[in-house]
Amino acid sequence: MGNTDKFEMMADVYDTPERAKIAKVSANAIREYLNDTSNKDGIDFGCGTGLVGMDLLNNFNSILFLDASQNMIKQIEQKISSSNIQNASTLCFDFEKDSHLGLHADYIFMAQVLLHVNDFELVLSRLYDILNENGHLLIVDFNKNEKIMSDLVHNGFDQIELADRMTEIGYRNIQSKTFYTGSKIFMGQDASLFILDSQK
Repeated sequence: MGNTDKFEMMADVYDTPERAKIAKVSANAIREYLNDTSNKDGIDFGCGTGLVGMDLLNNFNSILFLDASQNMIKQIEQKISSSNIQNASTLCFDFEKDSHLGLHADYIFMAQVLLHVNDFELVLSRLYDILNENGHLLIVDFNKNEKIMSDLVHNGFDQIELADRMTEIGYRNIQSKTFYTGSKIFMGQDASLFILDSQK
């Protein structure tokens, strides 16, 4: 997946107070859209060190922490082991390179992941395939920000345009809202985060 090499190098020092704060507000935003999920299985897609998914473990029957960076997966495995967590598993896999036919989930959530995915429509299509019928994909990411100029990431997303593209893939009941605005949270720029809920 995009920028995997960069994440491999920063895995050991990824959990800064700033990232933990954003992960907390992201997890809280996701939690608002979870409906009776105690017997449901989730995937924290592009989990990084698992900051968001760890916060949501008690909301699910199980969570699979999935990332393309092996070093990020090592970090989350250490957290799972040291806390003796029973309802979590990990998988190092790159959805941009291949589709994983054996996976299924009721909920997939991804926080600040899509902006790193070069061909995000391909990945959204592959995630659609592994969702169970009536399953949900929840996306937390930055609103489009014209101040961001980068070859490494998308400069955020227009919520309506993203919803239109997802509708073409097959997602339905799409709803989204901006839920957080912060100072210098997106490549040194002030930015806002949205959450989008969609269903298969």
